[in-house]
Amino acid sequence: GVGEPVWAGRRAAEVEEAELHEALLNLAFEDGPSWRLMCPYDVSELPADVIEVALRNHPVAAGPPLEASYAGTEEARVRFSTPLPPPPADADTLPFGHGDLAGLRGVVARLADQAGVRPAAVEDLVLAAHELATNSIVHGGGEGAMSLWAEPGAFVIEVRDSGLIHDPLVGRDLLQELAENGRGIWMANQLCDLVQVRSGESGTVVRLFSWL
Repeated sequence: GVGEPVWAGRRAAEVEEAELHEALLNLAFEDGPSWRLMCPYDVSELPADVIEVALRNHPVAAGPPLEASYAGTEEARVRFSTPLPPPPADADTLPFGHGDLAGLRGVVARLADQAGVRPAAVEDLVLAAHELATNSIVHGGGEGAMSLWAEPGAFVIEVRDSGLIHDPLVGRDLLQELAENGRGIWMANQLCDLVQVRSGESGTVVRLFSWL
């Protein structure tokens, strides 16, 4: 097969998730039968740091002057546990617990609408944010915090809690095969334009993007 996860002009968050996705492919198929996937990269247009990460994620590289520096499956686990940059200083941040879900849904709907998110996407964001907040309450220590902000071209929602996710592939399996705490992330992946998940010693962060 042929894939093209990274090209010049993609948003920084999209590039970062494409790089994580390629690292996760190595992890997902580590114990499976051999197969081939070609990932073309335009070395004349892409930044050097993007090409460097690509070489770390691929066991074989073709085309001078490329030489693979494959980092192995541990690369996926390292990237998954590396924290995202903090929300901007002007983000709206709300701590929440069990009795706050209805209020959170209202805040998400209001701020998304104010940011210019189209109505159908607002409904999807409300549902995704609700599922993630519920995950935090049930599986992430009984409470969490939600941050919401607008940035150029996107409205962003972040849900964080003190829980720890051990599986970097969380939310990527078939729905019927998911553990209970992975269903909310799976739903977010279906409902939002981009989802970022990171989990490590400082807890778990899930970030939702809706393109404007």
